[in-house]
This record gives sequence, structure tokens and C-alpha cells, in this order.
Amino acid sequence: MGIFEAIIYGIIQGIAEFLPISSSGHLALAQNFFGTETSGTFAFNIALHLATLVSVCVVFRKDVLVLINAVFSLIKKLFTGKLKEGLDNGEKLFLMLCVATLPLIPVKLLGLDESVEALSSISWAIGMLLIINGVMLVISDRLSGGKANAENGGFVRPLGVGIMQAMIGILPGISRSGSTITGGRILGYTREEAVRFSFLMSIPAILGACVSELPDMFAEGFDSGMILPILAGAITAAVVGFFAIKLLQYLTKNKSFTFFAVYCVIIGVAAIIADIAIA
Repeated sequence: MGIFEAIIYGIIQGIAEFLPISSSGHLALAQNFFGTETSGTFAFNIALHLATLVSVCVVFRKDVLVLINAVFSLIKKLFTGKLKEGLDNGEKLFLMLCVATLPLIPVKLLGLDESVEALSSISWAIGMLLIINGVMLVISDRLSGGKANAENGGFVRPLGVGIMQAMIGILPGISRSGSTITGGRILGYTREEAVRFSFLMSIPAILGACVSELPDMFAEGFDSGMILPILAGAITAAVVGFFAIKLLQYLTKNKSFTFFAVYCVIIGVAAIIADIAIA
């Protein structure tokens, strides 16, 4: 893999990881129709994921610092017997993210995420899922929502959003961010809070994905010639990811997700028609 190709992958990763258009669906369609190899090396994949994680941490640095402090304060309260005195907002947010991440554990242990990968080779199925993703975005826009936020919304809401991520967001063609934002809106979060919580949920999700790929990375070995492509791809993914998050935040406050919804529907219909034509 050359530096130019690594930069292209970095751009795709930075855009698709955060915008609600389904990176898995797009990569699968590219491979099905054009024979594009999208997997790369495990070390490169992990680097790109960690780069997008940096983007989230930079944009939401205040929340990340609050979460880090919450970990230590919870440990201190646990060992000093002060948990019964109550939790502050940072500690509540940390626990909400833990609850939201729980549904991913059985999905990973049971290999459900690997089972749905079979859909990646069926272009018309991905097209249908992209259309569903577009409909979800329209629903998210149309919902009046509620006034809840992660700190005062209780544990049921984050669990529900986590289930949406685990059961729907793993499908190729369904965006993880799109599913969690829609889930948050359905469960009563404000539009801004649904987006914020969705991005914060991506932190453990991305970390988990990286950890799960470590055994494969060690088994594969590391090619020293990949150092420059990995750095180029990672830096590109981090920078592009930063602006992708900022764009989604702007749209959340000032615009609708209609553009992404229409785009997903168009790509979905095109994929179905192309698959039928080829067959």
C-alpha cells in the first residue's frame, strides 16, 4: 500500500466513521461492484480507528476529561464507602456509557457481528438497508423528541440506544451513528444530546473494535515498510474525522439530515438496480 492509497483510505474512514451514511455499506458495495480491496492490514485498520478516536476526543475533550475524572472519583467512592452519597453528573455520564455499551458484549461473544458480514456480498440487501438508513434519518429529523440528557435521563434510555447500536448498527448499510441518534431521539433525548451521546458511545465501540483486532495484528506481523502509509492514513483520518464531526454538529443545530437521507436512498436504489441488471 502506497502513501496516496493510504490517504484515500484515511479520507474515507474519517468521513464515513461519523457521518450517518454507513461506512460498511459503502465499502461492501465498492468491493462487490468494482472488486476494490478495502480491508488492508490489521495494523493499518487499527491505526485508522485510533485516529478517528482521537478526533472524537479532541472535539469532545471537555466531556472526555469529565469521564476520566469520573472513573477515579467512582473508584475513590467505591473504596471509601461514599457511593451511597450519590453521583455527580460526570459519574452518571460514565455509567450511562457503560450501560449503553453492554449490548455489544453478547453480540461480540456470540459472533453476531461476524454472522451479518454475509450480507456484505449481497448488494441488493445492502441497498435495502441503505434505504432503511435514509428513512431512519428522516424519522430522526421529524421527531419532536424530549428534553432528556444523558445525565438526567436514567438508565433505560442509554440501554435502549445501546440495543439499537448492537442489533441494528452492525448491519452493513445501517449507520452506527444514524441508528444511535435515531434511537436517542425516539427515547426522548434532545437532538443535540442524541448526537453528543452517539459520539461519546463511539469511544468504547472504537476501542473495542481495536482490541478485538489485536490478535489478528500480532498473527499477521508488522511490515516496517507500512510505517509511512500508516502515519499518512492515520493523520488524514484524524483531520477529516474532526471536520466530519464538526459538520454533523453544525447540521444538528442549524439544518436537517435530509441530504444524508436522500443520498442513502439514491445509493440504495442504485445498488438494487445495478445488482438486478448484473444478475
